[in-house]
Amino acid sequence: MFRKSLKAFVTAWKGLGITLGHLFGARKSRNSLNIRDEDYFDKQEGITTVQYPREKMPIPEVARYQLDVEIDDCIVCDLCAKACPVDCITIEAIKSPEPIGKTSDGSVKRLYPAKFDIDMGKCMYCGLCTVVCPTECIVMTDNYDRSFQSLTALTYEFSNMSDAEVQQRRKEWTSFQAEKEAAKKK
Repeated sequence: MFRKSLKAFVTAWKGLGITLGHLFGARKSRNSLNIRDEDYFDKQEGITTVQYPREKMPIPEVARYQLDVEIDDCIVCDLCAKACPVDCITIEAIKSPEPIGKTSDGSVKRLYPAKFDIDMGKCMYCGLCTVVCPTECIVMTDNYDRSFQSLTALTYEFSNMSDAEVQQRRKEWTSFQAEKEAAKKK
């Protein structure tokens, strides 16, 4: 009985000693360190808590965070949605009778993006959608601070077409197809 009590006291004393060592050892804030420095593991003293949002952790250059789409450069090819392993990208395209314009890299646009949504709640941040994009309009940004109270807020809509515009473009395509069929029958 006495041995058990003594062992419990010694164990508690060791734990308290470790806690007090951290308490007095963390009198200053630790500086941001570059992991590539040779003495990175030697400089591990100080408070490790980052005072967010005043301080932020350094972000690696090759990190994968928030997806962003430059919709003006998108040719609505649907390759990103096909490459996505979790189906978090939803694209709906409307054909145009004539070329709409050109992207920044010179690709001809022939489809309107009626819908281009990315559900970041489903996204697994693999980056496959950015790799297959021929116009490089979908990229991963360094923005990681996304907190919402609702999962529906994690669905980002990148299409800038209104419902009226979508209906108008669909009518244009339908009438173009009808004219084309009528011309074939003559």
